[in-house]
Amino acid sequence: MITIYGLKNCDSCRKAKAWLESDHDAVRLHDLRDDGVPAAELEDWLARLGWERLLNRRSTTWRGLSPEEKEGLDGPAAERLLRAHPTLIKRPVICAGGHLVVGFSASEQAALRDVLAGR
Repeated sequence: MITIYGLKNCDSCRKAKAWLESDHDAVRLHDLRDDGVPAAELEDWLARLGWERLLNRRSTTWRGLSPEEKEGLDGPAAERLLRAHPTLIKRPVICAGGHLVVGFSASEQAALRDVLAGR
């Protein structure tokens, strides 16, 4: 099972889902806004990727935060923000075969091809 964590109305998430479904039957979209962020997954992502990689500083949610919330950000503060505002997570986060890929640019697509091919 390939799980895409993102938003159902996000263009990148929809493109990633369609791209993956073209070759794989078991693809599921977990909507972060509707379903929240699973605590165990967030902890794993933070440990494996780091908060800097997960935090989307270009999102509407980020722009809506107060200067105090953005200031002096470190790991624990970022984790609190990501838990409180799951839409701050850069999208999509794709979990496939124990691997994590964040985003859906050409380089992430190449990484996904390698993961799905078992390389």
